[in-house]
Amino acid sequence: MSGSLTTLGIPKTISTEVEARRIQAKADGETLRAAFSRNQLRRDNVDWVVTVFLIFVHVGCFAAFVPAFFSWQALAICLVMHWVTCSIGICLGYHRYLAHKSFKLRAPAEFFVMLAGSLSGEGSPMTWAATHRLHHQKSDQDGDPHSPLIGAWWSHILWLFVKRKRTDQELLCRKYIPELTERPMMQFFEKTFAMWLWAQGLALIAAGWAVGGWQMAVSFVVWGMCVRMTAAYHTTWLINSATHLWGYRNYDTRDESRNLWWVAMLAYGEGWHNNHHAHPSVAPSGHRWWEIDMTWWVIRVLKATGLAYDVKSKIPTGRKANDVDTDDTSVASPSLSEAVA
Repeated sequence: MSGSLTTLGIPKTISTEVEARRIQAKADGETLRAAFSRNQLRRDNVDWVVTVFLIFVHVGCFAAFVPAFFSWQALAICLVMHWVTCSIGICLGYHRYLAHKSFKLRAPAEFFVMLAGSLSGEGSPMTWAATHRLHHQKSDQDGDPHSPLIGAWWSHILWLFVKRKRTDQELLCRKYIPELTERPMMQFFEKTFAMWLWAQGLALIAAGWAVGGWQMAVSFVVWGMCVRMTAAYHTTWLINSATHLWGYRNYDTRDESRNLWWVAMLAYGEGWHNNHHAHPSVAPSGHRWWEIDMTWWVIRVLKATGLAYDVKSKIPTGRKANDVDTDDTSVASPSLSEAVA
């Protein structure tokens, strides 16, 4: 059966509007592809705020080798905050909750996980979620923000150093997370996430000083921020790089995602990456009995206490993946929503 939109009874004005939206969606896609291109990493286009901050945190780790700056209290803070910010904040909050809508949260739990994500130092919630949805849509293709097929170091860290235009950031959010941009809590953390980092540092200094003077204050900052954040950064970045290079596959995805057990152990279950890319909105990342997923344990506790609901927990069967790709997010189908949300 064939026929034009008008002969099928659809007004020509609608046909024009749909075509205009498709053209705009394609243009927006090209804009974002260029914004996240490796060619953008130039000496005159470095995001110095991000770069200096990451250098500071990494250099601060060397102070951990100074015996005077070690304390058991600081190590405890490091371990607890690593779990809170990396597992609850990033894995559960930014990733499975915001980026993929694998479940819903009551307001108190939502505030806590967004706060934990902000304290991780991995960026604001909306920008993180939008960039991640773009990654899923263009995984290991032209336009992927951090594919290791471009370069292992590019996917691991170098892509973060590019300074991107405000208009490109606004387009990214408008195109990929339109349902989040008007939510008051998301707007609050988008505007204040940097403030929470400063507050965290000052709180550690004050607590350390109260416990044991300036030496303990330095110890708390070195272990509670520098060591903890560096470890969390690299476990997160290994998901971008290592799990698209090495490991096994449970599903036939269109990208190179892999399940890598040691990254899963380091990243609270996120290393079962082929499972996740095959079925992004499924809350558990471990789809086999031996695939341990510590973040999923927390989601189950939240569900049991009523703080999480509408949890998408059904593990798919077979090798077929649900990882549809389309450039036209302006007329997104339910299948696309499942793939990138």
